[in-house]
Amino acid sequence: MKDINRRDFLKIAGMEAVSLGAIATGCSPRGASSDTPAEGGGQMTYRLNPTTGDKVSILGYGCMRWPTKETADPDGNNIDQDAVNRLVDYAIAHGVNYFDTSPQYCKGFSERATGIALSRHPRDKYFIATKLSNFDEREWSLEASVAMYHNSLKYLQTDYIDYMLLHGVGMGGMETLNARYIDNGLLDFLMKEREAGRIRNIGFSYHGDVKVFDWLLENNDKYHWDFAQIQLNYIDWKHAKRIKPKNTNAEYLYNELQKRGIPSVIMEPLLGGRLAKVPVHIANRLQQREPSQSIASWAFRFAGSLPGVLTCLSGMTYMEHLQDNLKTYSPLQTLTEEENRFLIETAELMMNYPTVPCNDCKYCMPCPYGIDIPAILLHYNKCLNEDTIPQDAQDKDYRKNRRAYLVGYDRAVPKVRQADHCIGCGQCVHHCPQGINIPQQLHRIGKYIDKLRDSE
Repeated sequence: MKDINRRDFLKIAGMEAVSLGAIATGCSPRGASSDTPAEGGGQMTYRLNPTTGDKVSILGYGCMRWPTKETADPDGNNIDQDAVNRLVDYAIAHGVNYFDTSPQYCKGFSERATGIALSRHPRDKYFIATKLSNFDEREWSLEASVAMYHNSLKYLQTDYIDYMLLHGVGMGGMETLNARYIDNGLLDFLMKEREAGRIRNIGFSYHGDVKVFDWLLENNDKYHWDFAQIQLNYIDWKHAKRIKPKNTNAEYLYNELQKRGIPSVIMEPLLGGRLAKVPVHIANRLQQREPSQSIASWAFRFAGSLPGVLTCLSGMTYMEHLQDNLKTYSPLQTLTEEENRFLIETAELMMNYPTVPCNDCKYCMPCPYGIDIPAILLHYNKCLNEDTIPQDAQDKDYRKNRRAYLVGYDRAVPKVRQADHCIGCGQCVHHCPQGINIPQQLHRIGKYIDKLRDSE
């Protein structure tokens, strides 16, 4: 595999970078045969982890958005376990072997659902990634954080974790990083677990303060990061700072990891679904270029084409999402230089549309005043993308669009949970990995809706 690892250069975004992991189309994943069928008749593409030799599917399953039922059990768990089992079975049968979860996802029930589904398969058929999601200050003690780690092992029904992440580093700056992971000895504990084999790879997922990201990489000789998880897509590649001034462009994050030979795991390749539901004129542009490809496939190809990317995570709630992504990555057709320029130009065009950068991660929830923050922002974005935002009362479609917006809003968000109930306490802001000034956006949308209601 050494010759494969030293594959030559792939030019992307005007720069050349050495590939850390071979693109092993058709190579067998851990424990899987090389002729595993893939959607569309192809073979899943795998990347080689240079540290452990793991052959990881370029499509990773993000377990943040498992399908749910209308009713919950007495514990509050409303995950549809039968649907999860079907999705996991289909994914594994078609070559997916990387599953990413967290103690925080799905109201705290993701690890349990993921563990139930995966444990029905041989342990050497899949890699488990989970996180130390000790965001609450009450969980910052070594004892509480270690208990969270042991619970992850229990819920995931395993005695080792393949990929363990420090969750959301950068949020809160260096002070928070030190309190959560350094000063309490937790990172030292995790490194000892890696030495003992109960953790096979240690990495971190990054959001927020770039000083934290830089500090972690500057101390790579001490911690030996096996991988890092970053937000990367064709919008954030050059425009993350334009959307959210406190954020860092993905181009910088990716290049810094490449310099040090640290594999990248990609989160938000679809930017929270927004690159699958683009404005109408952008959708037409992409479909005219390649009618046989889905809108989402362009974004997945962009992320997957970069050398050094180990896997691209997708939170696939429905079977059709899984099947479309399998088609894109079985095998991956890497972007040509001309296609890459086309997407970079597309990103410039999309920057003219002022959607709110909400990824529906629900880290802002629950709101202490019961406001359904993600639903409010996503409904607004949906109407923007569909070009149905009612703006000028003189427009011929104003009355139709106005009614559609208000009816859709009332259906998506109960009145007691709508934007006009926000008092601006700001509690949500500290939890938003996208750095959105949520109260400001809610007040803006609330005033806009009041204007629509009063215009009749």
